[in-house]
Amino acid sequence: MTFVYILIGLLAVVILYAIVIYNGLVRLRVRVNGAWSDIEVQMKRRYNLVPNLVETVKGYANHEAGTLEKLTQARVAALSNEGTPGAQAQTENLLAGALKSVFAVAEDYPDLRANENFLSLQNDLAEVEDKIQAARRYYNGSVREMNTRVDQFPSNFIAQKFQFTKAEFFELDAGDSAARQPVAVNFD
Repeated sequence: MTFVYILIGLLAVVILYAIVIYNGLVRLRVRVNGAWSDIEVQMKRRYNLVPNLVETVKGYANHEAGTLEKLTQARVAALSNEGTPGAQAQTENLLAGALKSVFAVAEDYPDLRANENFLSLQNDLAEVEDKIQAARRYYNGSVREMNTRVDQFPSNFIAQKFQFTKAEFFELDAGDSAARQPVAVNFD
């Protein structure tokens, strides 16, 4: 009879441990989803600043229409991309490159660089870029923790049983060295 009680006790401990692991995995999945949502909020804020930037630059640099068109196209592509973090990172790289091109064009126009609206937009974009970077770091940290838990023993058994999968990191394209550079914001 004592053996039966020990067996029931062990079974209860195993079940409780499985519940703790399951709840931990759920908590990590929610954290990853919340962190991704934070990135999306900051990216949308950036997307909303781009049309104002384009209009401001248009007034000074009419013959730079190609650069502005690329920025507009990159914004539309990034805004419409609702794919995986990897796919989103690719369109974000295009947008960051287009923004760099616009700021490079602004260097040729001293009046534009002195324009209050342009300076305000530069400041706002620099702030958004900082927030996006912070959100990416938090998201990738959450993904790393989730992926570790999904792979670790014994939580990997619970993860597999309840279909917890690894999350995708939000990374820059390894082949795009320009995307790895910060967006230049010059206040001279």
